[in-house]
Amino acid sequence: MDFASIRIITADIDALTQFYELVTGIAATRPAPVFAEFRTTSGTLAIATPATVAMLGDRAPRPGSNTSVIIEFLVTDVDAEFDRIRAALTDIVLEPTTMPWGNRSTMFRDPDGNVVNIFSRPSV
Repeated sequence: MDFASIRIITADIDALTQFYELVTGIAATRPAPVFAEFRTTSGTLAIATPATVAMLGDRAPRPGSNTSVIIEFLVTDVDAEFDRIRAALTDIVLEPTTMPWGNRSTMFRDPDGNVVNIFSRPSV
């Protein structure tokens, strides 16, 4: 088995896609108006509208209701990335900080309220 992706269900696919294009620096692939994805070498972040999970009925994920998942991106320089996107962030959870285990990390919320962590590992 190989990890493939995480999909965020959103009511505003255009806004969330634009946000992650800024954060990742990657242009989204949009194979359909209801779906976007960001492919990296280690996995894919997918963004989709509720129409993509409508067949699940009452069991479908609800947009903007995540309170338990953190979306994480590994970068070389947390501080430089934070400075690059700071003006677009409306909810900063954690300013760039060195964690007790050595990672340098910053956390913020995306437009749907999902927590995003940009981090780097300690130099060895």
